[in-house]
Amino acid sequence: MSLPPLSLYVHIPWCVRKCPYCDFNSHAAPEQLPEDAYVQALLDDLDSELPLIQRRPLQSIFIGGGTPSLFSAQAIGQILQGVAARIPFADDIEITLEANPGTFELARFEGFRNAGVNRLSIGVQSFNAEHLQRLGRIHNPVEALAAARAAVEIFPRVNLDLMHGLPEQTPAEAMDDLQQALEINPGHLSWYQLTIEPNTEFHARPPSLPLDEALWDIQEQGQALLEKTGYRQYEISAYARPGQQARHNLNYWQFGDYIGIGAGAHGKLSRYEGGQLIIERRHKLRQPKGYFDPALRLAGQEVITADELAFEFMLNALRLTDGVSAELFRERTGLSLEHIEPLLQQARQRGLLVEAPNRLAPTLQGRLFLNDLLELFLD
Repeated sequence: MSLPPLSLYVHIPWCVRKCPYCDFNSHAAPEQLPEDAYVQALLDDLDSELPLIQRRPLQSIFIGGGTPSLFSAQAIGQILQGVAARIPFADDIEITLEANPGTFELARFEGFRNAGVNRLSIGVQSFNAEHLQRLGRIHNPVEALAAARAAVEIFPRVNLDLMHGLPEQTPAEAMDDLQQALEINPGHLSWYQLTIEPNTEFHARPPSLPLDEALWDIQEQGQALLEKTGYRQYEISAYARPGQQARHNLNYWQFGDYIGIGAGAHGKLSRYEGGQLIIERRHKLRQPKGYFDPALRLAGQEVITADELAFEFMLNALRLTDGVSAELFRERTGLSLEHIEPLLQQARQRGLLVEAPNRLAPTLQGRLFLNDLLELFLD
């Protein structure tokens, strides 16, 4: 009885300022970041998770936020050294750090690489000055280009985050953004439509977004351009050159396990009890001030019930263009495929799931209407 691969998510919750579309757990940075205290809190948090990991090595680490690149390279190095002292690393471990072009300094990027980061994910969002201003970003196009170009020179693996469907954006402007990103030649692109989330400034004061017809044009033109230039769509919003897929995110989508440390971080960990697979979700306190208190740090934990497992698995696996093997469902949930066979048949009859008994994968129609496909597994 084997357990899933294990990853680690590290959350650093501070930003220079909150963007109006952002619903992540991020907070305006104080004048002096509490680097030392937060690094120690992260490692203490990790210590509390160690009994649950079953001696598995880490396949990937993702340091997200917030804006993790606000932390010094020394602090990032201390985090990685502390983790390595507690959990063995896979030989080919992927270590990703999110960075904001507005915090770019060449020496800083070089410091992150020397600290052990081997993949940088840069939140560009747009190369258009007006759109960046509307999005509340602190960087300008020149800084975005400089940061992205430096990243591909320094890091062996680079992702650029780019949004489309921005306030008052035309299809031509969206394609210009995408073309500029492609000219930098990163190995990976996260290209996705802006969505208005609850509890954001944009939700309270909605901006003027492109009409559905324009959004469809952007999607069609963008996917054609990405395919033409060698970027394969392997997930709803993820495009990569061969061998450049985000291994950390693939572990999420394949229903692998991950430890979550840091303010607001979430984790999913599996274990066997009496031959029964138990899958538990754990989440940490969102407020940074309270997170420093060990007694408050763990905000909640709950076992995923058998009734919830099928939906939880499909919610992740069906984001993948190629889906997953049917056998993976049994391995990662402990349930037999017969548990959901009537729902699979219904999805196939509606043309949302491919007709392959050994594979769980959405059709093109299923990818376009993913919410409809997932709703079948909610019951």
